[in-house]
Amino acid sequence: MIRPILFYPDKRLREPGKDVEVFDAELHQLIDDMAETMYAAPGVGLAAPQIGVSKRLFIVDVATDDDEPSDLRVFINPEILSTEGETIFNEGCLSFPGVREDIERAERVKVRAFDQDGNPFELEADGLLAIAIQHETDHLNGELMIDHLSVLRRRLLHRAMSKRAAADAAQ
Repeated sequence: MIRPILFYPDKRLREPGKDVEVFDAELHQLIDDMAETMYAAPGVGLAAPQIGVSKRLFIVDVATDDDEPSDLRVFINPEILSTEGETIFNEGCLSFPGVREDIERAERVKVRAFDQDGNPFELEADGLLAIAIQHETDHLNGELMIDHLSVLRRRLLHRAMSKRAAADAAQ
């Protein structure tokens, strides 16, 4: 089931997610819904708080070419263990439709998380996967792409997104 994505400045995007404690059929259904929602959007990552679910869970699929097989990854209760290097990446976000901004991130990350069945794993990532892990982890902490911008860019984007939200509400 495709679920509605929350758009900034929705206050629920600022609520940190709570740890997932039960790995059951309900969690699997949530993950399936998130995947369907992310692919329909389309996007490369989606955090549970972006669909109004306050859980520490996100999914990513950085297979961006049509001929590349899907590479859906599930991260539950993720913890970034280490970061290395710096890079600037032109990021988008499903909660900021149509917006792309240059964001400074770590070039490489090491993350520990659980999969959908509750199995722990560690992963070292670079490139788009490292960017997506950092971006989605921010969502789980109530942090957003806009928080990484200069004061001026933040004000301009806030104003534009607030106008969009007001226009959507008026319809």
